[in-house]
Amino acid sequence: MGVLSSMWTGITGLQAQGEALGVTADNIANANTTGFKASRAEFADVMSRSLKGIDGGNQMGRGTRIQTVTPMMSQGNLDNTDRTTDLAVNGNGFFTLKGTEGTTYTRDGSFKFDKGGFLVNNSGQKVQGFQADEKGKIENKVSDIKFPRALVNASGTKEVKLDLNLDSRNEANSKVFDPKDPYKTSHYSTAVEIFDSQGNKHLLNLFFNKGEDRTWTYKGLVDGKEVSDSPEGQDLAVVLEGKLQFTEEGKLNSQEVTNSALNFKGGAKQDQQIKFNFGDDIASGGKGIDGTKQFGKDSDVVSWSQDGFAAGTVTGLSFNDEGVLTASYSNGQVMDLAQIALAKFEAPESLFKVGGNMFKESRDSGPAAVGGPRMAGRGSVMSKSLERSTVDLASEFVNMISQQRGFQANSKTITTSDELLSEVIQLKR
Repeated sequence: MGVLSSMWTGITGLQAQGEALGVTADNIANANTTGFKASRAEFADVMSRSLKGIDGGNQMGRGTRIQTVTPMMSQGNLDNTDRTTDLAVNGNGFFTLKGTEGTTYTRDGSFKFDKGGFLVNNSGQKVQGFQADEKGKIENKVSDIKFPRALVNASGTKEVKLDLNLDSRNEANSKVFDPKDPYKTSHYSTAVEIFDSQGNKHLLNLFFNKGEDRTWTYKGLVDGKEVSDSPEGQDLAVVLEGKLQFTEEGKLNSQEVTNSALNFKGGAKQDQQIKFNFGDDIASGGKGIDGTKQFGKDSDVVSWSQDGFAAGTVTGLSFNDEGVLTASYSNGQVMDLAQIALAKFEAPESLFKVGGNMFKESRDSGPAAVGGPRMAGRGSVMSKSLERSTVDLASEFVNMISQQRGFQANSKTITTSDELLSEVIQLKR
């Protein structure tokens, strides 16, 4: 009887609207859940039979059902926080985590470092990324992000660069250098800092004297107490000798180190080799323009630099838009430690929710394509930020009203069918 079937049709409506209301309630409950993606219930009709074979337009419907619940993978708003390890993905991609449940994916970047130095989420799952080698170069191997270097190792100086002007007006050979009285027996002096192999800092005093044919000789002296072969009774010990030769235009023609004896005490490497670079000299294929020159102007140091440093402790951590974790150390060094890995899916709406703001790969989502941020369509990583839920409360309340009215309308179908059945029962009277 059609009256009975209409009652069962009404029941399908009640069930579908009730399940849709459950989806809406879940969205509202997660309005403040970090990285949550709102879902949408999508209905499909239920067909029973055709009245006239396969003729179109003569099918009998038997109600509705929830065909799918689809997560809406739109971008959520980003809120600023005060914690460096709070991360958000701006664009496509998911953070990759590993734990007891295997590999999972999330948009919730509420991370922190645990006692073992691993970057983890609130459930203790380890964030995956690309580790850097000892020189700070990111390696293409996915592993747990760990913060291993609270103390950066010292590095001895390997090169010193100097950009000077040596006054061409000085008279050649007008002074004879004496290491016992270097300041009065040199045309010009300056000092640079260098580090031995154990990171100990030493002050290297450089003294320059002008000779014939636009040639300058220089000597490097350090505190005699700092080197192992210092002459007795001499405050400063000669550890470096060399010469510079200039063209008539004042350009650097050639440079040469004639003697080097950097033998520092205290267990440091003996006979430490340091390259002293005074510029782009012509003899080495340069133009003699960049670096040290000889002009008719007071001798002066324009700039100098060296690449050594002492041991240092961490003073700060930061992430950039490419998800690279960088550490700043007390010795002034900055080193890359790791890079966040992001996973991209061809059908992210088909990911399987496992709770705790996490997803798992499914057959319909496709495999995870893991790589660095801002590559192959993956979004950037924002530090000190968290992605808000994509739930729009205004829209959810409108959906709730619509579902409530739909539930009431379907219940009216059932009560109407009940009244008709009551009329049928009354026919016997």
